Amino acid sequence: MVKIEDLKDEVKEFRDERNWKKYHTPKNLALSISVESAELLELFQWKEDSLKNIEKERLKEEMADIMIYLLAFSETSGVNLGEAVEEKLEKNKEKYPPEEKHFD
Repeated sequence: MVKIEDLKDEVKEFRDERNWKKYHTPKNLALSISVESAELLELFQWKEDSLKNIEKERLKEEMADIMIYLLAFSETSGVNLGEAVEEKLEKNKEKYPPEEKHFD
């Protein structure tokens, strides 16, 4: 299994080899995450709510783009993404206990 920190290191190395650090500001990275998320949404535009009509390779690419920018943002902001996800899942477990019906 690939570790988040290893991916973050690869993204950082890719960025640094191209001297792009100056462009990786919090604002630019947040905007890039939003743009790539919109490109993911675009795959579903005017299609039924299903993955069967979505080109799998494009789906993977857009998901990867989002993750790459998110990893870059975590490096720039100093947020440990793994810890952040674990903490948020714990909050969600308290907020949405399994014994309660939330979306029936």
